[in-house]
Amino acid sequence: MLVLSLATVVAAIVALFFAIEPVVRLYRRYRGTRVVTCPETKAPAAVEPDAAHFAFSDDHQKTLHVRSCSHWPERAGCGQECLLEIEAAPEDCTVRTIVTKWYDDKSCALCGRAIGRIDWHKHEPGVLRPDRKTALWSEFRPELLPEVMATHQPVCWNCHAGR
Repeated sequence: MLVLSLATVVAAIVALFFAIEPVVRLYRRYRGTRVVTCPETKAPAAVEPDAAHFAFSDDHQKTLHVRSCSHWPERAGCGQECLLEIEAAPEDCTVRTIVTKWYDDKSCALCGRAIGRIDWHKHEPGVLRPDRKTALWSEFRPELLPEVMATHQPVCWNCHAGR
């Protein structure tokens, strides 16, 4: 009897996992701030999709919506066409992916060493500002990434921490 009860509990847990796993995967895929090009202004915008509503919705025609945007409230009534860019490549427009790709094949502007693989869990990457001071990416609003990448230089963690 105990074995049958235990088997029932295990089966229920496995069934629950398989029911929830796709929802969790969908939520994780669309959560977080994305940097996109606003179709109306042609300027960079920091957009956060409503990943929770999208993933947990029981609607048969799931529709992604913007939860917040750096162009709001001025453009809050927009058509949200920027979501097409996010839906086409959800990972490519995350801040982390954009910054990580920017560092590919770059060397530190201060010591000249190759930046190498970015380990976001250990050390956030840094940049050298035009005034020759270093800064971390978290100090910049996401929609400013293209501008920062055009005007700042990459800096390794050691040089940033040593300043």
